[in-house]
Amino acid sequence: MPREIKPDWGLTCRMFLTLFLLAALYLFFIAVLWQAGVSLTGIMLVVGLMLGFQYYFSDRLVLWSTGAREVSREEAPQLHLMVERLAARAGIPKPRVAIVPTDIPNAFATGRSPSQAVVAVTTGLLELLTPEEVEAVLGHEITHIKNKDVAVLTVASFFATVASFIVQNFFFWGGGFLDTRDREDRGGGLMLVYLVSLLVWVVSFFLIRALSRYREFAADRGSAILTGSPGHLASALIKISGAMGRVPERELQEMETLNAFFIIPALRKGSLMELFSTHPSLERRLAYLKRLARELK
Repeated sequence: MPREIKPDWGLTCRMFLTLFLLAALYLFFIAVLWQAGVSLTGIMLVVGLMLGFQYYFSDRLVLWSTGAREVSREEAPQLHLMVERLAARAGIPKPRVAIVPTDIPNAFATGRSPSQAVVAVTTGLLELLTPEEVEAVLGHEITHIKNKDVAVLTVASFFATVASFIVQNFFFWGGGFLDTRDREDRGGGLMLVYLVSLLVWVVSFFLIRALSRYREFAADRGSAILTGSPGHLASALIKISGAMGRVPERELQEMETLNAFFIIPALRKGSLMELFSTHPSLERRLAYLKRLARELK
């Protein structure tokens, strides 16, 4: 029988610690940008606009980038019924429901809060899994919303994205935000900004992945509790992971920027990027679900 999802203090502490460390890192980043001659007004304007845009429109941006379309209850009655039932058990408002028209079997949740959340599944997932397995996957995504780790991951990823953009493009646009009083020292300032941006991106990369891996275990546990059947989630993960090897490489690459949000990353097994994955290995997740099955008896 399904049980109540208890607060995961391990996840809560990790989210707090990650945000605290990233906040300190990003304040240092902004201070270096300012000392290097980047206009403080320019920094605050860009950061403010981008943070506000990402916070308020992140769910729409993710849906747009995947080609997802929100569906009504009339269009997908069984899907809506599952989401409604699981949300009621989790004690959160029913999220909106979307379908992504792709053969890649996957699912994700997005949104800045439980009241603004969206759960999306792909057509490939609906065709591959049984209704019980689909419900187990939805339970995993509902737990992400319940734990509010989707919003934390979105905020945590923001400055990492900015730092990555600077690393890739700063020399191209040549420090357009540098004040005129510093233009004779532009070369040294640009190099300092570049190196600190690289440091921020690398540290953020590993902090976010450490948080992301733990939150997947927490969501797997939530799914097992909500559905009362860890075995259905285990079989769903095995099917999804196996199907990734049959998806064309081009399609996987189109989705890889959203891997942190997916239930299984869009990667081929044995890929070099699997070493830096946002998710625990399939073997570890299956072993964890096996332990949960014994605990829930």
